[in-house]
Amino acid sequence: MVGISPYARISLALAFTALLPLSSQAQDAFQTFKQLDTTAKMPKLNAFIAPGTAPQGSKLHEVALEAKLTVNGDAVQDGLSWYVFSPMTGSDGKLPLIASSQGGSADFQLAPGDYFVNVSFGRAGVTRKLTVPEDGQVDKQTMVLEAGGLLLNAVSGSDVRIRPDQLSFSIYSAEVREDGERGLVMADVPPNTVVRLNAGTYHIVSEYGDTNASIRADIQVEAGKLTEATIQHKAAQITFKLVSDAGGEAIADTAWSILTAAGDSVGESVSAFPTMVLAEGEYSAVARNKDKIYQRDFKVEAGKNTDVEVLMKDVQPEEPTEAAKTVQVQPDQQPPTGDASPRTQAPLPSYDQLQRGAGAGDDVE
Repeated sequence: MVGISPYARISLALAFTALLPLSSQAQDAFQTFKQLDTTAKMPKLNAFIAPGTAPQGSKLHEVALEAKLTVNGDAVQDGLSWYVFSPMTGSDGKLPLIASSQGGSADFQLAPGDYFVNVSFGRAGVTRKLTVPEDGQVDKQTMVLEAGGLLLNAVSGSDVRIRPDQLSFSIYSAEVREDGERGLVMADVPPNTVVRLNAGTYHIVSEYGDTNASIRADIQVEAGKLTEATIQHKAAQITFKLVSDAGGEAIADTAWSILTAAGDSVGESVSAFPTMVLAEGEYSAVARNKDKIYQRDFKVEAGKNTDVEVLMKDVQPEEPTEAAKTVQVQPDQQPPTGDASPRTQAPLPSYDQLQRGAGAGDDVE
């Protein structure tokens, strides 16, 4: 990953919901939109317990578990995944799974001993150590996720709507690792989708199209809140046509290359009228058709989707048939003088001649 783009180029509108008491209203806020990583609510009796995990003759204790988004919130009623692990590593180097459950709150029958309990809510999760005593009841275990929701969307320019199939988001951790990369939390997140995350700051990469329109931003997710972020792309959708006259029909069998002002290629296509999403800036459209090359410079303005017509009269000038010849002169060669024979330069005096005071033109004994 590269570093964060300057925020001067990012127009980011964040709409935060008011702090919810995490009652039924909080649950409705998360259920309004399509969600990722959710599971259907299942009855508590469907909790899975691995066979053979409880010692024979041991007394099982009922353990009730619930999870909240914040300390003072209500218990989450749906979308939870519960996992109970043994603290002793198995032969494969992993912690054996003792029991699991999907849905809301969960009830498990566990033998006395120590366990690790993990609950996840989308991409948010928390793990706690649990001790089941030999005698007595086990109090209800409440686990606080400190989680919130993130809903992402984007526009082109100031307010031009982007089709959902042209837009995707990737969520990364805010911290940069020693190798200069960020940890990927979730890739290819569709717009208008709630992603459940632990509270904290996340690095968001928004991709508009598949050419060069990309925006980065850091967004804060707060526990118990649904954070809605709308990212503003500085890009537009451009359709290219090779025509014989302005406004004419696009000519088929045309190969296209789109170059930046610096001459770097950003996109290629073989189509009569290809469409590309390009970041704001200056470009050149190069069209190749029947051994002829046509070119036109154009400018992309944010939010202004338009057509770029390349006329067949905009043909590139052909290269000269014979390049100019360059004659190289060796360092020991002298340019010709008016005499027919080249002039001979006197050799420099040797060290002995200098010691005797001999000049450059004196003969060497």
